[in-house]
Amino acid sequence: MKIAAIQMQSGLDPEANLAALEPMLTEAAAAGARYVLTPEVTMIFPENREQLASVAAPFEGHPQLARVGELAKQHGIFVHIGSLAVPLPDGRFANRSVLFGPDGRQVATYDKIHLFDADIAGLNAYRESATYAGGERAVTADLGEFTLGMSICYDMRFPKLYNALANAGASLMAVPAAFTVPTGQAHWHVLLRARAIETGSYVIAAAQGGQHANGRATYGHSIIIDPWGRVIAELAHDAPGVLVAEISADHVADVRQRIPALANARNFAMPEPLQP
Repeated sequence: MKIAAIQMQSGLDPEANLAALEPMLTEAAAAGARYVLTPEVTMIFPENREQLASVAAPFEGHPQLARVGELAKQHGIFVHIGSLAVPLPDGRFANRSVLFGPDGRQVATYDKIHLFDADIAGLNAYRESATYAGGERAVTADLGEFTLGMSICYDMRFPKLYNALANAGASLMAVPAAFTVPTGQAHWHVLLRARAIETGSYVIAAAQGGQHANGRATYGHSIIIDPWGRVIAELAHDAPGVLVAEISADHVADVRQRIPALANARNFAMPEPLQP
């Protein structure tokens, strides 16, 4: 089965972002990809919460998603929109991933579970939870030969999620992302390879890349990794592009047999520390 990751440089105009995406979807389909993943914040990469609120469309009847469904049907492929912001009743947003089937219908949705809230010495506090509400459920979807495990960006730092997805049958982990340049240089490859190795799964990570209209710079380097942890395809830059690789369900089975970490895992107790 061939799969593809689309690397983008999304801006502040949803229609312009969709226009940039369409020819790359066509390129991926022409290369034989049956499943195509786009990055986090595909439809709009906002400057701030106020700017996002001014353009984010309701999920029901979303104009850009409707067009993506048409494109999935036109090409007869799975199209996975890495994420877009969906308005919620409390004024915040869900960072939602949407998978379309070859018939153009929505197959699955996933709301990003883990949110980046941090107090960093010398910098302002960062509160993703002020803008987004975290999801509460892990999601898998049937792609035929493979079961897809859905995640988004910061999720990749939480192995427990991928372990749960693998134990639920996932053999291909999707990680749409918008990694900053410093964290990308330091952690992108090692975290994604670790998630592949520990679950015996393929990992596909579609990234935002380059300098964006909101002033941010993202790392790019969209990548596909096999269950042994080998990088089998990578865009070694931060420019828009299409990455295609062939994956094998037999290879997943072989790796999981050779290193049966999922089967060998055990529950354990954590006792209270001894008092001096």
